[in-house]
Formats: sequence, structure tokens, C-alpha cells
Amino acid sequence: MADSTRIQRELTHFNKDQSILGMTLVPDEKDIRHLTATIPGPVSTPYEGGLFGVDINLPDGYPFVPPKMKFTTKVWHPNISSQTGAICLDILKNNWSPALNLKTALISLQALLSTPEPNDPQDAVVAKQYLSDYATFVTTAKRWTEEFAKASSSGFSGKVQKLVEMGFSEGLVKKTLEACGGDENMALERLCPK
Repeated sequence: MADSTRIQRELTHFNKDQSILGMTLVPDEKDIRHLTATIPGPVSTPYEGGLFGVDINLPDGYPFVPPKMKFTTKVWHPNISSQTGAICLDILKNNWSPALNLKTALISLQALLSTPEPNDPQDAVVAKQYLSDYATFVTTAKRWTEEFAKASSSGFSGKVQKLVEMGFSEGLVKKTLEACGGDENMALERLCPK
């Protein structure tokens, strides 16, 4: 079983630094081992201005085994599956240590957005494009950020409106949608706990 005391302590420390990091980390109301996070796209990258959702599951054995993380926001990146959001990052696999925590893992994900590793890809198609046609890679990554990761996109406001019409407050809807990477169905599940 994951250590709930440690998880609670990590959340407390994370929330103290939240305004500096610009990230969010929110536990599921029913299961502290399931969390959602948002990561702002790094400045001077194709992801700048985007807000990227991450789904986090803490397996039995955490912190001695790494958290399971995947992007819920679609990202065009060599180390992130464009289909599933799966992430290829060494600290989420072999190089995890109990000395690391959720904050360091999320900071590492943000750093990965800044410095892709196309020679160790999760998505071979994106990696090939990154290596052979960098300009097209940047254009595609910017378009995906615009389309999937920006709250100002018309799709986001439409989702907010739909959920507000169901009786939820606008502030709660926006926060929940952002935490879910814009995934309307996941946001609705969180807004309507079972």
C-alpha cells in the first residue's frame, strides 16, 4: 500500500510552492493515490502558453516504486505518446528513487517538454519528424498546443458552458477541466462523484 502520510506531506509541500511552479496537484476525493496535475508549457518552446493535464496513480509500494503518470492532454512530443499520453522518462522507470517525489517528477516532466530526447522516443513518428524536419515538428507541436492545451481555445469555453448549464459553478468547472487537461468526460466524472 502506498504511504498515505508521505503522500499527504508531499501535497502540503507542493501546495506551498504551487504559485512559484505554476503547477497544480489535486488528489481524488475518494482515493489519495489517484491525482491529477497540470503543468504549464515552458517558455520559448512550442508548448508555451499551454496547460497540460497529467494523470497520476501511485502504486502499492510508492515511494519505493515510481508513480504511474500519463498526459491527459494531447502533446506532440517525441517522448510522449500522441495516442495514449504514455511518457518515456527515466525517473518514471529505472532511475526512480524514494528520495524523489511528485514535485520533482512533475518538474522533470516540464523539463522534458523543454528538452526532448528523440533518440529514446515514446512516439517514433514524432521522433522521426523531430530529427528529419524540425520546422514541421515545431509547427505541429504549436498547433497541438493551441488546439488541445490552451484554455482560451473556443473548445474549452464551449465545454465550460455545457457543464455550467448542468448546474455546476463556473469556477469549479474551469478548475476541474484544467485539472483534467480539458477532457470533458473526465471532468464530469470528477464533478459527479459516485
